[in-house]
Amino acid sequence: MFARNLKYSNLILWIVIFSTLNLQAQRHHPVTAEKGMVVCAEPLAAKIGLQVLKKGGNAIDAAVAVGFALAVTYPTAGNLGGGGYMVIHLKDGRDIAIDYREIGPASATKNMYLNKEGKVETEKIQLGETAAAVPGSVAGMLYALDKYGTLKRKDIVQPALNAAISGFQVSTSFASSLARNSKELSRFPSTKKIFFKNDSLYREGEILKQPDLAKTLQRIIDFGSDGFYKGETADLLCKQIIKGNGYISLSDLAGYAPVERDVVRGTYHGYDIVSMPPSSSGGVILIEILNILEQFQFTQDEYGSAKYYHILTEAMKHAYADRAVHLGDPAFWKVPVTMLLSKNYASDIARQINGKARPSGKILAGSPEKYESPQTTHYSVTDKEGNAVSVTTTINSEYGAKVVVEGAGFFLNNEMDDFAAKPGVPNQFGLVGGDANSIAPRKRMLSSMTPTIVLKNGKPVLILGSPGGSTIITATLQVLLNVIDFKMNVADAVAAPRIHHQWLPDRIDYELNGLALDVRTALKNKGQIIGEKRVLGLVEAIYIDPLTGQISGCSDPRGSGAAEGY
Repeated sequence: MFARNLKYSNLILWIVIFSTLNLQAQRHHPVTAEKGMVVCAEPLAAKIGLQVLKKGGNAIDAAVAVGFALAVTYPTAGNLGGGGYMVIHLKDGRDIAIDYREIGPASATKNMYLNKEGKVETEKIQLGETAAAVPGSVAGMLYALDKYGTLKRKDIVQPALNAAISGFQVSTSFASSLARNSKELSRFPSTKKIFFKNDSLYREGEILKQPDLAKTLQRIIDFGSDGFYKGETADLLCKQIIKGNGYISLSDLAGYAPVERDVVRGTYHGYDIVSMPPSSSGGVILIEILNILEQFQFTQDEYGSAKYYHILTEAMKHAYADRAVHLGDPAFWKVPVTMLLSKNYASDIARQINGKARPSGKILAGSPEKYESPQTTHYSVTDKEGNAVSVTTTINSEYGAKVVVEGAGFFLNNEMDDFAAKPGVPNQFGLVGGDANSIAPRKRMLSSMTPTIVLKNGKPVLILGSPGGSTIITATLQVLLNVIDFKMNVADAVAAPRIHHQWLPDRIDYELNGLALDVRTALKNKGQIIGEKRVLGLVEAIYIDPLTGQISGCSDPRGSGAAEGY
């Protein structure tokens, strides 16, 4: 029942967003700047990031400041209690990936969310303390700041703390988001205390103050990661977990550490693609799809055609089949990255694509032996020195597990649902998985987050990513294609309608005005199944002209974010 209510809640969310889309048509023109830019899903957080740049901070400083600010001003997805991924391009040419994905508690077991009949207990894995994994956001952001930033921790976290103490005005979109989730939010006294006044939700225009969250941020300023993973904050978190029969322990928190990884790399039509490696599936699957598409040629006037969407769909199907079988935490599963990024593998897939759709049931994942030698939110930042940062962070559903840590003021995530609780059983995003993504202690659950930086001649030209669960990869992909193949400016590229196919279920979902009637008919004649009409991602993107250096940014008009530059 909970899963069904969640589905309907999400449907209402997309309807509300669709109704405002046309009102934001002015966002199709990018914001331009000369020195630096921040693009994110919430305007106040974007302004905070810009102020850090103006004060002399680099892109990493600004990105971390935005991350902490979003925990205050955008609690639907911004967080202290979740996790994320950061891809960095440094001015000296180095590319770095920081994995601060949540991990399973030490007490986790493979079948912990199955009832006596062997069925997944949906509410237990999606709502309340039992759904929470060990959070990574604070550790990951502070790791990036300490190693690659230039400013002090206080300079970076203080603006978020100020917003928590002084409060901020509830926006139309935030008020609508609270209303959509009111039933689940009201179930937990610690949550209700913050977001309800006299049994009524905060409304548009009212000032929301969060003193408990401010205290948590102060402890982070004073003690760094220890101010979150040890001491008072950790005690409050575990007290909340015990109250709801959850699984996180004090030792789980004290033992959490982010991982710095090598980025995954690909090429596409003369551009270098730099993206997030496993434990995210995003970068690998993005590059796999690009490798397949590179075997075909599309003219600019073929954008939106049945030919284009048919080939795009078939490439998505193959890549998501590989995702379901091969992707997982590399500390627990041998991920065949070499195969999945192979141009030869992509060429073999491309030869299987013709004028007729292949049913998803007939598409199998590739064999490594043949090819190998053995509600989330995104923000993008660039600075005047040539540093670029692409960050995607999440607590999974809107407001995560819906429960706030009493006395600490932040939401717990519900990331345990991103594991494959049972092979072949879809999670809330319809994604299926198997042993590669099974539950295990201290394991990172698979993600679709795809923070990406596109380079030309070693310099950033496109910084982008998206929220949206299983649609993250395909949303990021299509904006990239719109810029590189179809020569759109970044605002048009972000605003253009998108489609999505994830292998299972076997259908093409699409956006308002995304598939013309004659295109839908042509796709059906090719054997494609047309699915739901819904919003697909909320991309935050920056384009840097390789010839002039001018910076253009766009926050997706499907949302209510902002691009701030100078």
